[in-house]
Amino acid sequence: MEFLYKEVIDKGYSNDLKYKVIFEKKVYLLKQSNIEFLNRKNQEFKYSEECFLKGVSMCEPIKIFTDNKSVFTLYSWIDGHDAKDLIYKYSDEMKYDYGYRMGQSLKKIHSINVDKNVDWEKKFNNKIDVKIKNYIECNEKYDNDYIFIDYIQKNRNLLKGRPIVFQHGDFHINNMMFDNKEDIYIIDFEKFDFGDPWEEFNRIVWSAQISFDFASGIIDGYFEKDVPSEFWKLLCLYISSNVLSSLPWATSINEKEVISMKNQANEILKWFNNMECIIPTWYNNKNNGGKI
Repeated sequence: MEFLYKEVIDKGYSNDLKYKVIFEKKVYLLKQSNIEFLNRKNQEFKYSEECFLKGVSMCEPIKIFTDNKSVFTLYSWIDGHDAKDLIYKYSDEMKYDYGYRMGQSLKKIHSINVDKNVDWEKKFNNKIDVKIKNYIECNEKYDNDYIFIDYIQKNRNLLKGRPIVFQHGDFHINNMMFDNKEDIYIIDFEKFDFGDPWEEFNRIVWSAQISFDFASGIIDGYFEKDVPSEFWKLLCLYISSNVLSSLPWATSINEKEVISMKNQANEILKWFNNMECIIPTWYNNKNNGGKI
């Protein structure tokens, strides 16, 4: 394809090269990946199309194509700004409403049909073992790290019999955008996976750090203000697991990320009262209908 304009987008931690391009007088988002990822990129595009047709608030998948070295995916362009940079300007009620909309979109993502025979209990327990091992071997450590590890070890049984769905894979406010009409969108499906739908909330801490109301809205939108008690127990498990893997990741990036992850871990312990309260202090069910 011949583009009239091509501008590099240098943001985030994506493995894809990203460009703002103009094709036939329209602006698009172009992603470029190594050809070795063709099969995964075909899957990503296929599931993205299905999500878009389900009414998920996202970029429209336009086209996927290749050359000898790369696979390219073309998406509609969102003319706007990162949600994390604009959410502050809205009232608490609007923050909650935007979160609610994103929770509804997440529910639609999880409604995509998948044909995967996955033993989730075995798969995630293996993940946990690797995360604990990597954390122990990491040079950096959290204060009171035993609290996360103890909660994980005592609650592995919660993984038994969980359903398998298509997952966005990195669902939080840093992967959301506002357009110039103040509509909100989820972006970047490249980390998609298949697993327990409730695992998708393991990164809600990023949203809560930006806005408690926004994070509460995500949960209420997903569950239509009727949150099952089992969700909170698994949320603590998935967040604890994610906390352990975040520090080894951060050490591979830079010192700033290490500090950020340590601060986040301390916040999480406060929110969950050292994992003794399974509902975070920031959660506020606007309908007072959450099952506790």
